[in-house]
Amino acid sequence: MIGNDVKKGVTYMVFASFCFALTGACARYLSKDINAIELVLFRNLIGVVFILYSVIRNPLVQTGGRLALLIFRGVIGTLALYTFFYGVSRIGLAVAITYQQAYPVFLAIVSYVFLHEELQKREWAAIFIGFAGICFIFIPSIDVSSVTSMSAKYHAIGLSNAIMTGMAYLSIKGLSAYYDTRSIVLSFMLSGIILPVCSLVLGSFITYSKFDFIIQNWDSPSFEHWPAILLLGVAALMGQIYLTKAFSYQRTGVIAAVGYSNIVFSIIFGTMLGDAFPDLLSLIGIAFIITCGVIVSG
Repeated sequence: MIGNDVKKGVTYMVFASFCFALTGACARYLSKDINAIELVLFRNLIGVVFILYSVIRNPLVQTGGRLALLIFRGVIGTLALYTFFYGVSRIGLAVAITYQQAYPVFLAIVSYVFLHEELQKREWAAIFIGFAGICFIFIPSIDVSSVTSMSAKYHAIGLSNAIMTGMAYLSIKGLSAYYDTRSIVLSFMLSGIILPVCSLVLGSFITYSKFDFIIQNWDSPSFEHWPAILLLGVAALMGQIYLTKAFSYQRTGVIAAVGYSNIVFSIIFGTMLGDAFPDLLSLIGIAFIITCGVIVSG
């Protein structure tokens, strides 16, 4: 019998997943007129107001001492968001979020290689299953013909989001004993404001299509864009709040596994916004990546 605490945790996680999928849907909708770097900027400008208000009301309680790692968390998290929003605009919402959710594969590998953490047999199995899932999505999507030769670039950038997301989560693990949670989130949001401003300023002087995922010109949003921009920022903030609430309950493995529901929400949102429904190989890949996450979370 599932306890009330677990039910609450699962409910909060489903809502958080819905909010994160909605964030991606807003980015997908806006990507036709607003570039990914601006979306990163707007997402963090809206969220940072609420975090700063929280800090003013309840001052931070922390020991500190890991400033370099705190800065790294902000920068790597922002770059991960660059690649996610760029991927949403180029390879579709469902595939971009599926790549992002493949982060346990890379997180496990980095932990094994650099932190010398021992992996159990089921974790090795999860790595191979997750890697197979990535291949099912990535390899058939690459077309080297002259018409769609950019597909390799788009999918590689989308997939790099999983690597950087894994590194960001690993840095959070190293920071949690030294910093207030709000400091960690604030490092991400402040970086998510500073870096996009630098990218946009640089883009006003340089135009280089090969690096369009990190350098762009400013696209002024029109009045009709602002409701979706506000929804993007609020949905991202609500997702973060309810994600934190969900993990405050026991049986975090079950709750983490439920987080993969955001892939389902993303398929629905993506189809509604005009993305092609995933083909059979992509659906197999998505199933493998979800299975990988469930095994790791167990």
